Amino acid sequence: MIIGLDVGGTHTDVVLLDAGGLRKDVKVLTDPSDLFHCVLSALEAISENLNPAKIQRIVLSTTLTTNAIVQNKIPPVAMIVSSGPGIDPEFYRTGPHYFTVAGCIDHRGREIEPINPAEIHDIASRLKKEGIHQIGVVGKFSVRNPTHEEQIGRILQPHFKKIFMGHRVSGNLNFARRIATTFLNAAVYPIHKKFYRAVQDSLAARGLHLPLRLLKADGGNMRFEASVDYPAQTILSGPAASAMGAVPFGRQQEDCLVLDIGGTTTDMAVLIDRVPVLNPVGIELTAYKTLIRSLETLSIGLGADSAVVVEDGKISIGPQRLGAAMAYGGTAPTPTDALFVLQNIAGGDRGKAIDGLKPLAQARGIELKQLATEIIEVTCRQMLSAAGRLIERMNSKPVYTLRELQEGYVVRPQSILLLGGPAPQFAPHLEAISGLPVQVLPKWEVANAIGAALARTTCDVIFFADTEQQMAEAPEENFSCRIDASFDCDAAVRQACELLRSKAIACGANSQHLEIEVAEAQQFNMVRGFYTIGRNIRVRVQVRPGVIHGYDDLIARLATSP
Repeated sequence: MIIGLDVGGTHTDVVLLDAGGLRKDVKVLTDPSDLFHCVLSALEAISENLNPAKIQRIVLSTTLTTNAIVQNKIPPVAMIVSSGPGIDPEFYRTGPHYFTVAGCIDHRGREIEPINPAEIHDIASRLKKEGIHQIGVVGKFSVRNPTHEEQIGRILQPHFKKIFMGHRVSGNLNFARRIATTFLNAAVYPIHKKFYRAVQDSLAARGLHLPLRLLKADGGNMRFEASVDYPAQTILSGPAASAMGAVPFGRQQEDCLVLDIGGTTTDMAVLIDRVPVLNPVGIELTAYKTLIRSLETLSIGLGADSAVVVEDGKISIGPQRLGAAMAYGGTAPTPTDALFVLQNIAGGDRGKAIDGLKPLAQARGIELKQLATEIIEVTCRQMLSAAGRLIERMNSKPVYTLRELQEGYVVRPQSILLLGGPAPQFAPHLEAISGLPVQVLPKWEVANAIGAALARTTCDVIFFADTEQQMAEAPEENFSCRIDASFDCDAAVRQACELLRSKAIACGANSQHLEIEVAEAQQFNMVRGFYTIGRNIRVRVQVRPGVIHGYDDLIARLATSP
């Protein structure tokens, strides 16, 4: 059995699945001020009267780290940056505790200027007095030679709780984004670690020693234990859960727009031939542009429970949510109330929805049903307009899916896949306005949690080699070795795949069903004068993202069950 859990803005959804299908699902109201309690309550409810030994794994998708960054509720973090000649690293300043220090490694990994240990000791002394506990250390070309980051880290180690080094956080060369990525990992570390310990301790107190995993922004998952060293990987895992929930039901040979309509937000993604579109660079969240691998998604502050306001005769919806819909005891009219006016929906009080919308209709001098229709039309058009911006953003750069670069591809959705609580009610309206066929996913109310449960463990390895210097390395994996002049791209791919296999198994992948693929393999001759003096090689290999092995029958049952 497997459990999937997704923390949404309104509800926390959790499902229990086995080979026979969906055995149980639970919804718990989300309390943004106490996400841990929401997660624990949902896990306790889904595992009640269940033998823990039968649970193979639990995959959690949480908004904890995302909310902390968006709301600027992160602790003070220090950054120590060395770059040498070039753009002034002050352009990439992350906050008041930001230090540019001596030391320079060039693009080939050669030391140009050593670090100054006395300078690092002085910074450490100042930061201790200021109560800083987490530090990020980034060198401009540390992914080609991490020596300086490691030296700085050793000086700092005795004095601070956690040190994040840029070459271990990301193997990509983008200096500015590596600074932001390292900073965010350090910033959310104490928040994430507290969450990790609380979940583990509380479950253990109840005798539940469960195999926990966290969904990442790229739609894969990782062991809960491993996430402590890479906490920023969980940023935007919510939209990833929505996309992965749609993957098994996407249409082959077709572009599909995925809309997950919640109470507070709507999350969007695109599938190309049942594979999610990938952000080729990394997450951009508030002011931070990172190297955190993620799906290309968009979340907007517009949901079924967003507040409806009429000002100067114009309807405005969201981004505020003032509670539940009036049909469910709330105090402000919402699109959900408009749906109650237009359709027969079970479970709420249609009379309260009508009473809530009547004053708005009277203020505009129109019939109640006309107002309700306009509210839904405005809501749908805002969703589709945002989806248009997402697609335009995708088409403004090379289009990557989780598996490959789509050379010269232009994204043009031919259908919409809909999930979330109000999906069946919104479907006909979205279809009429968009002109596209709309498919409501099986188990639409908890499809995001199903997506989290079924997501495969993913990871990648970036590998560099320089035959002139006779050195090969994967700094993010803490690996380096000597090579000779015969080392070539094929040898680099073989070595990278070995590293990836070990990494994937450590992250929780099934060793019997590892689908490894080469995402990038480049080899350039280095020429001096008229002679080739060596080869510069760059390889990236990955575990192919997708749904875990052995659950095809389950997916087929979900697709055909009522």
